Amino acid sequence: MTGAGRTGPYSHLMDSERVRDGYSAVAGLYIELFGSTAQVHADDLALIGRHLSIRPGRVLDLGCGPGHLTGHLRSLGVDATGIDMVPEFIAHARAAHPDGDYRLGSMTALDAGDHTIGGILAWYSLIHLPPPDLDGALAEFRRVLAPGGTLVAGFVDGDVAGPFDHKVTTAYRWPADEFSERLRGAGFIEVERGRRPADGANRPHAAIVAVTRER
Repeated sequence: MTGAGRTGPYSHLMDSERVRDGYSAVAGLYIELFGSTAQVHADDLALIGRHLSIRPGRVLDLGCGPGHLTGHLRSLGVDATGIDMVPEFIAHARAAHPDGDYRLGSMTALDAGDHTIGGILAWYSLIHLPPPDLDGALAEFRRVLAPGGTLVAGFVDGDVAGPFDHKVTTAYRWPADEFSERLRGAGFIEVERGRRPADGANRPHAAIVAVTRER
C-alpha cells in the first residue's frame, strides 16, 4: 500500500485499525521478542536518556508497545506516560510496570493541551504511517510540545521514502534527510542524528532528535 489514491475522511482511521489489529494478533510474541530494554541497542538507550531525562515536564512515549522504554525513562526520574492503541500492550505494561502510567490512545489525536508536554519519544511508532499522513502526526506533536520541547524519533532508514514488507503490516522507510525536512516543516530544529547500517538481523536504523522552534 502507498499513499497514492488515499482519499476520504476514514482512510487514516482504517490504517490505524489495521495496525492495531495486526499488533493485537501477535502481541504475545512481540512482547517476548522486544518487551525489554535488553533488546534495545545501548546507543539508543543512551540517546533517549540523554535528551529526554533532562526535560522538565511530562514526556509522552507514543506507541509505547510493552512499555519498556517508558519504564526506562521513569527509572531515570522522568515523568513519562506510555500511550498505545493496542490493548494487549497497555495491559502488559501496566502489569509489568505497576508504578507507571500507561493509557490507550492515538498519537494523531493526543489528549493533551497545547504546549503542555516537555518531550515526546516516538521510537519506531511512526513507521506504519503512510507518507501523506506523517506531516499531520508531526503537527500534532508540535501542538502539544512546550516551546523548546524535545522529540526523539527512531525509524527505518532508506535511500528513498517508501513501503517495505513488515511482519505485522505495511511499514515505511525514510531517508534521514527527508525525515529531517519534514520535521523542519512542522516547526522543529534537528539537534542530533544517529544512524546504523543493516547488520543482517536488523534493518538500517536512523534516529533524529529535534526541538521545537520558539514562537
